[in-house]
Amino acid sequence: MTTPPHPADDGAELLPVATPARTRAALRALIRPDRGLALTGIGVLVAATAVGLLVQPLLGRIVDIVADGRPAGDLTLPVVLLVAVAAVQGVATTIGLTRIARLGETVLARLRERFVERALDLPADRLERAGAGDLTARVTGDVARVAEAVRSALPELARSVLAILLTLGALALLDVRFLLAALLAVPVQLLTARWYVNRALTLYADQRVANGAQQQQLLETIGGAVTVRGHRLEEQHTERAAGRSRKAVELTMRSVNLVLGFYGRLHIAEYIGLAAVLIAGFWLVRDGAVSIGTATAAALYFHSLFGPVNAALVLLDDAQSAAAGLARLVGVTDLARPAEPVAGKAGPAGGAEPAPVPQQQTGPQQTGPQQRTAPGAAVAVHAVSHAYGPGRPVLHEVSLTLRPGEHVALVGTSGAGKSTLARIVAGVQQPTAGTVTAPAGASVVLVTQEVHVFTGSLAEDLRLARPDATDAELRGALSTVHALDWAEALPDGLDTVVGEGGHRLDPARAQQLALARLVLAGPALAVLDEATAEAGSAGARVLERSAEAALAGRTALIVAHRLTQAVAADRVVVLEAGRVVESGPHDELRDAEGPYAALWRAWSGSRTAPHP
Repeated sequence: MTTPPHPADDGAELLPVATPARTRAALRALIRPDRGLALTGIGVLVAATAVGLLVQPLLGRIVDIVADGRPAGDLTLPVVLLVAVAAVQGVATTIGLTRIARLGETVLARLRERFVERALDLPADRLERAGAGDLTARVTGDVARVAEAVRSALPELARSVLAILLTLGALALLDVRFLLAALLAVPVQLLTARWYVNRALTLYADQRVANGAQQQQLLETIGGAVTVRGHRLEEQHTERAAGRSRKAVELTMRSVNLVLGFYGRLHIAEYIGLAAVLIAGFWLVRDGAVSIGTATAAALYFHSLFGPVNAALVLLDDAQSAAAGLARLVGVTDLARPAEPVAGKAGPAGGAEPAPVPQQQTGPQQTGPQQRTAPGAAVAVHAVSHAYGPGRPVLHEVSLTLRPGEHVALVGTSGAGKSTLARIVAGVQQPTAGTVTAPAGASVVLVTQEVHVFTGSLAEDLRLARPDATDAELRGALSTVHALDWAEALPDGLDTVVGEGGHRLDPARAQQLALARLVLAGPALAVLDEATAEAGSAGARVLERSAEAALAGRTALIVAHRLTQAVAADRVVVLEAGRVVESGPHDELRDAEGPYAALWRAWSGSRTAPHP
């Protein structure tokens, strides 16, 4: 269970946060596959801690030998045993902590994989509502905080808790009155822990949200710097960034004051407990109930509790911060997956391997029996509607059929809903209502104008679409999209490192790379969302030829940035305010004097339309 998404200061609908109960359940599920490793590590730590508890009685024995005036040779055995205890405890502690650390790293890796997998599946509109800063803060700050806790806090906390429990048991074995005296510190410690936890969980959660909002503001300001300067909005954006930074700093200072108060209360508990144990020892020795060595061992036992008790309570700071981060990560991993998504995990550049298209995709409001694809249809869109929030409809009961091998161009003015419909057909976006159906086993790849060139060699980038592709197949795909010449002319050919820090590819070449990945993936359906928009006028025709070659033999839905793509398509579908207002061949619609004819006249001007 997760808490419902809550709005940020700027109205963004942040991603959900898991409840404490759900976070604990998710943690148990993450640990379950490695129960054996957990039990072994804890068992070895218990043995190491138990052996270490022999130090205090041995020191007490030495005190009794000295107090009784016995020969110096009587000290040999206790001293040898002390050395043996130190060696055994050291080896066992190392083994136990190593296994606990391995468990933590395994669980952390599993959590990261699930988070990344789920984050990649999030619908585009959900990310847009949350803002990039929220997800960025979770995948960076929250993951780092959980990782830090796993690597340092978890092993130390396990050892501290075991030391506390076994030491209290040892005090009881010496004399139960020593245990009762030591327990006088517990109420203060428990009240301190409760005081801290009640304030820390909310505070750290608010701090994570504030950091996410701060990152979002910085991303928006820096990413839109040109627009900000163009509209002379520098002062406003600076004030927004400063305001969010002030809020983050305020929460940080509150957390510092909270930790200072926490430590102060712990020192009071230590004083109460140690004073009680020393007084109890004095009375018991005076009454002859215990020896001086036993009283010394009891005092040393309690003194040895300072470290593990304080460590365990101090680790609440890391634990609460990590718990807040973990709840934010689990909130994302628990998000409901899209119901039977049409597309696989093909990214905006069509770089990943496509997945089969199921018989039906159902929006959240879809009910009734499963709808089968009409015979002979490659893809059928039936009464699809979509809204990005209450009162923000984008599509209104759009129905569309793409026949096998047909190329359909989507055209319309900005805001007509073209990209939304394309993402829904590709399975990247879930419709508010309606269905998208296709034959079982079909696959789809989406290519948008926002192409990402992954860091690595050009060959590795291409093989994201098909890992087992041979070099000959890579060259064949590049040749298909007319990119082989420039690819082989790179400094190291297909082994040239591209992406961040590597050889820079201009927008047209990056788009050809995406189209080559599409060819390698070999989908039955290709969706191009203004895939040639990033190229300038000089590169537009080259990219259009590349796209046409990549789409040959496939069913395709093309969001046309230039109407030359509509001319070359088998059919043109015109969207207007989220509704289909025209559908038919280019020549027919151009002569019909409808919305498409008006678009054509506005776009073409003095241009001469190319032959289909």
